[in-house]
Amino acid sequence: MFPIAFHPIFKHPLPEGHRFPMLKYELLPQQLLHEGITQKSDFFEPEIALIENVLSVHTKEYVSDLLRLTLEPKAARKIGFPLSKELVERELRIAQGTIIGAEKAFETKVAFNIAGGTHHAYSNRGEAFCLLNDQAIAAQYLLDKKLVKKVLIIDLDVHQGNGTAEIFQKNDKVFTFSTHGKSNYPFKKETSDLDIAFDDNTSDDEFLKTISTFIPKLIEQQKPDFIFYLAGVDILASDKLGKLGCSIDGCKKRDEIVFQNCNRYQIPVQVSMGGGYSPEIKTIIDAHANTYRAAKDILF
Repeated sequence: MFPIAFHPIFKHPLPEGHRFPMLKYELLPQQLLHEGITQKSDFFEPEIALIENVLSVHTKEYVSDLLRLTLEPKAARKIGFPLSKELVERELRIAQGTIIGAEKAFETKVAFNIAGGTHHAYSNRGEAFCLLNDQAIAAQYLLDKKLVKKVLIIDLDVHQGNGTAEIFQKNDKVFTFSTHGKSNYPFKKETSDLDIAFDDNTSDDEFLKTISTFIPKLIEQQKPDFIFYLAGVDILASDKLGKLGCSIDGCKKRDEIVFQNCNRYQIPVQVSMGGGYSPEIKTIIDAHANTYRAAKDILF
């Protein structure tokens, strides 16, 4: 149906009681297979990304510190995961999964990464569970390989894509669009090409009306050759780290709007899953699976 980057290393062991729901990376592929949304042949295991591709958006000093595990303790704490060789390998495989998915999407219309959406990774640092910015790396890869001339990044996670905004702040070949909670982390926002900040408890109606208006306008104005979509499900009212008021159904309608516009304008799209921190893992898996359900219904 459509290619999906997955590797067992995505489910990285964390200390007991850690708030990041790492289990979702194991359960989501199982759910997709169980429903018949995907087949085993749709999944591919990414290799480790070439460092030259990582360095296209991240600084040499930062990448070197990651690879050598020599980040200063304060910088490592901001990431929120205990730094290890396995964690860095995980991030490099996630980035490669997004690169390969982006290449495949030219043939398949859409490609997914079970993980990714690491939009809080800046050019020179990581934070908030993000070490390397997978979609930024992949976007720059497509540009460097001259596969595209213009990229649109649609980031609909509850948190602003601050790292992505910083990385591409002087790059007119990448348009960064972020919707997010006004009072959510990051508390000091960066400047995307277009930011829309929602008040706490924003409803489905307001959220969906806004993106329905802006997404086609941006596509018409920017004329991108490729779209990267960050489909975080932390916009749900139940989310522990989000403050918006969207329902499961509203979250799925959001995905449908994105895919309908990709289909209407015939633009390939790579999707990284982003955040999701509802108390029940079932809620997280259902909301993420809805993104795949929407893609199957609309694009195939």
